[in-house]
Amino acid sequence: MQKGVKLTGKELQREILKFFRRNPKKLMNPKQLGHKLVISNNKDSIKYALEKLTEQNFIGATEDYKYYLKTGKGTTKRLRKTDSTLEGKVDMTKTGSAYIVCEGLEDDIYVAAKNMNSALHQDKVKINVWIPRGRRKPEGEVIEVLERAREQFMGTLWLHRKGAVVVPDQSNNPIDIFVDLNDIREAKDGDKVIVKITEWHYRKPKGEVTLVLGKAGGSDLEMKSILINNGFNLAFPDEVIKESEALNEDFSKEIVAARRDFRDVLTFTIDPEDAKDFDDAISIQWLEDGKCEIGVHIADVTHYVQPGTALDKEAFLRSTSVYLVDRVLPMLPEKISNELCSLRPDEDKCTFSAVFVLDNNEKIIERWFGKTLIHSNRRFTYEEAQEVLEKGEGDFASELKFLNRIAKKLKKERFKKGAIDFDTEEVRFRLDEDGVPIEAFIKERKDAHMLVEDFMLLANREVATFIHKKGLGVEVPFVYRIHDEPDPDKVADLARFARQLGFEMNVSTPEQIGKSFNKLTKAAKEDESLNLLAPLAIRTMAKAIYSTENIGHYGLGFSYYTHFTSPIRRYSDVLVHRILYKNLDNQSFRTNKENLEERCKHISKMERQAMDAERESIKYKQVEFMEKHVGEEFEGYISGIIDRGVFVELKGSKCEGMIGFDSMDEPFDVKDGRLSATGIYTGQTFKMGDEVQVKIIATDLARRRIDMELV
Repeated sequence: MQKGVKLTGKELQREILKFFRRNPKKLMNPKQLGHKLVISNNKDSIKYALEKLTEQNFIGATEDYKYYLKTGKGTTKRLRKTDSTLEGKVDMTKTGSAYIVCEGLEDDIYVAAKNMNSALHQDKVKINVWIPRGRRKPEGEVIEVLERAREQFMGTLWLHRKGAVVVPDQSNNPIDIFVDLNDIREAKDGDKVIVKITEWHYRKPKGEVTLVLGKAGGSDLEMKSILINNGFNLAFPDEVIKESEALNEDFSKEIVAARRDFRDVLTFTIDPEDAKDFDDAISIQWLEDGKCEIGVHIADVTHYVQPGTALDKEAFLRSTSVYLVDRVLPMLPEKISNELCSLRPDEDKCTFSAVFVLDNNEKIIERWFGKTLIHSNRRFTYEEAQEVLEKGEGDFASELKFLNRIAKKLKKERFKKGAIDFDTEEVRFRLDEDGVPIEAFIKERKDAHMLVEDFMLLANREVATFIHKKGLGVEVPFVYRIHDEPDPDKVADLARFARQLGFEMNVSTPEQIGKSFNKLTKAAKEDESLNLLAPLAIRTMAKAIYSTENIGHYGLGFSYYTHFTSPIRRYSDVLVHRILYKNLDNQSFRTNKENLEERCKHISKMERQAMDAERESIKYKQVEFMEKHVGEEFEGYISGIIDRGVFVELKGSKCEGMIGFDSMDEPFDVKDGRLSATGIYTGQTFKMGDEVQVKIIATDLARRRIDMELV
């Protein structure tokens, strides 16, 4: 291994394991291993790889954090006769039976429906396990539900003489929920409702209706269904609303004295036109010595949301606001998100700030973090700020132009250090008053968007760096935003596909992969067919997650990164604010790392569910949009090939539909890798990325499907 090589997370684990296998009697700490392997990965990433190998049972650790090889151990184990109880997650089938997925165990454990003991899909459970006589596969019985994945379900209510039954919509929750007639609210037979389970009984839990949605059908109900089925409650509990309504702004002498006052400093917000919660603002002033001071001011949610309150518990449970095409499901009640914490113009607000001083060469020479007061002078929409930047005139034109120049320098420096440009195309909709899409278009990202983004990235990076340096010698447990390097096998597949489209990628090292991704983004602006590669390139990447184990952020090229700038909509930022505040000045605060890591896992899980909900809503609106265009012709690109046909993504709207091979004049042979399909009689070939003309022949909202045929 040559000096200076930086390995991916998986490569690093492999190299560490190889070293220990060559030296089975060695005891090594992370720093010693770094010298032995002669690599450029930092100590945190080596420590993280060691802990992963420890979790997988390959290596062990001593009390003084030295590591050693555990002989005969692997990443997974087979079930032993001594294993009588295990813990795992439920993967439920339509029949009511399930497979229990246990971490580190090779076999999933089958549990018959009669042995589920009220456990449902994704619940965390404890099970008894046995291997039936004459069989090789283990079976089990749920003996305890350790953690419920959800307690509210969306379904159809059916009335009976003695009560009502709610049948959940999702097929992997095959239960009926009994509801007393006193607990159905105003629901009628056949209505869609939200039901909360109050008593868990075997095969027939009992619940109460919390929300009546009305008869099935319609866009509004579908959007609510998407939220519920992804694990998000539509309404806040009464006690949460009560707590939020009792909160009021307080600018007493004590509050003002405890904060740095920026109310006389020029400050403004830049947000989307339809935004209601303004959670970040930027201030700028020139100091007497010619230096410039730029402040990134973030809504001080922790001033109002205190640990242990109903508000705090609900915010953690949700962990994120969810942004669907036509609505936002907020993490915090409106009193907080749109009033107390929203940095509205011409109002004093409590903020938590990251302040940077730039010298005459526009280099950052000082950093300061702390609680502040601001008074926003102006609320810009992105379009208004962009117009000022382009025309060079208007409110605060010189300040905006200066900030834009600094933002571009920050971006250039980031890419120089290995950041990847993931500026992929995003589809947006223009809706009528009923929420029905009347136009689908690609969102434009201009300087005004990136100005805000680059200053938020700066604040996030500097906060994480501050905490890391604060903990030198003794770690300060913290919420890092981490992003591992891409999977080499997936990247190799992507490179082969790109070559078919005429684009060469160098994937020999993580650094070269990043450069190739950036070249791809640039090339796609000239050749629309290459846009198909961008989402595939993102899929080769590891998912960014929250963790107390810092391995850096590969996509941004940062060694230390966190989320500090959006506490109104992300609970991760709330945690970051609390930990940062307790570690300011000479204070030193260390929270329980194990508990914090569990919170990170929950927040990461809810983030993934929110992203799934967003994608579902986009797909629904795309199909709804195309309903009015059945019979019309469009241009598109072949975006996927399966045994039944080819998928086509339309230009402009990015709506995707399928042309079935059964609608063509001959059968087709799909080649290995699914990059092309060839007609058996004529030899006509369809390749990924080919431009085609299609006609919309049918849409199916229930199945989120668009059917097409070749013109």
